[in-house]
Amino acid sequence: MNRAIKRNCEGYTLSDEVKDRGLYPYYRPIESGQDPIVKMQGRDVLMFGSNSYLGLSDDPRLKEAAIAAIRKYGTSCSGSRFLNGTLDIHLELEEKLAKLVGKEDAVTYSTGFQVNLGVVSALGMRNGFIFLDALDHACIIDGSRLSFSKVLKFPHNDMTSLERKLSQVPGDAPKMVVVDGVYSMEGDIALLPELTGLCEKYDATLMVDDAHGLGVMGECGRGTANHFALTCKTDLIMGTFSKSFGSLGGFIAGDRSVINYLRHTSRSLIFSASMPPANVAAASKAIDIMLEEPQRIDNLWLLTKHAHQAFRERGFDIGHTQTPIIPLFVRDFEKCLIAVKMALDEGVFITPVIPPAVPEDSVIIRFALMATHTIEQLDKAIDILTGIFRKLEIVK
Repeated sequence: MNRAIKRNCEGYTLSDEVKDRGLYPYYRPIESGQDPIVKMQGRDVLMFGSNSYLGLSDDPRLKEAAIAAIRKYGTSCSGSRFLNGTLDIHLELEEKLAKLVGKEDAVTYSTGFQVNLGVVSALGMRNGFIFLDALDHACIIDGSRLSFSKVLKFPHNDMTSLERKLSQVPGDAPKMVVVDGVYSMEGDIALLPELTGLCEKYDATLMVDDAHGLGVMGECGRGTANHFALTCKTDLIMGTFSKSFGSLGGFIAGDRSVINYLRHTSRSLIFSASMPPANVAAASKAIDIMLEEPQRIDNLWLLTKHAHQAFRERGFDIGHTQTPIIPLFVRDFEKCLIAVKMALDEGVFITPVIPPAVPEDSVIIRFALMATHTIEQLDKAIDILTGIFRKLEIVK
């Protein structure tokens, strides 16, 4: 081991320090599926830290679809999509996804992270420019770093800043604006009407990462672009299967020529093992259920409105969230970790969001809803968190 690398690794002690104090909030083992109630160390815990917005991760129908796919295709494709890793069910899923989000074509990747890594880097051309919202997901940022384009960031949802930056680059240069549809920590929504207008005005491609919007926003969960009736003006729509669709993997959808280009140039697609059959089948079944059971999304929004009102009435700062992702602002690293531990001790699983993921003064606890939660479970969790936040003097 190189001495400098070893010294750097040995110098990282923060996780051990937090563990020594009994406040370590990560890699907590769960002994059951991602349901509203999970098993942890043999006891029941209310789960409010999952991205399973439609509550499908443990659905028996997804399990059966995955099992049937394993029986027919095995456990792995043993290669990349580019070579031997494309199954007929991959193509069927891609056709279903393109229709779902209203695009000509789609291609699937093994993870959502790989989608953004591969798409942004492949479309970031030499002498081009990529414009990123300051709160874009890490995989968008990493994809931009691998591109040949110059990267320009603008403050979160600040359209004045974005227009100023767009106006300052050559008019004929390759340009792409990449944003989240729903922001995964803050729970607010991209300003798509303004974004599409600016991209039209300055001839920029618009890509929306809708990992947290699919299954939540729009008609029957078709996503953020559908919610704003701006599908035709949103050039590229990205989504994942690890949230609402109860599986693992991701996709990008857009014009047929762009998707064909990505199929042959996107390195994280070409040089990665294919999405396994079980994951493909589970994601496909989840889409069917979402479209057949719109009451799931209806209940999710009923819970969301109830939670927003209840938290605000009790004095919580939940920022500008508009979705089932609810940030509970703590603004203090120490109190955040203590609150997470106290909540788990009282049977509520929540997740901390601390630096460097957020600035020092924006530390939050992320509280997320599933369509399969009940009002009773939600109220119980809010009661517990209210007591904890008052005890720690986060709320009065």
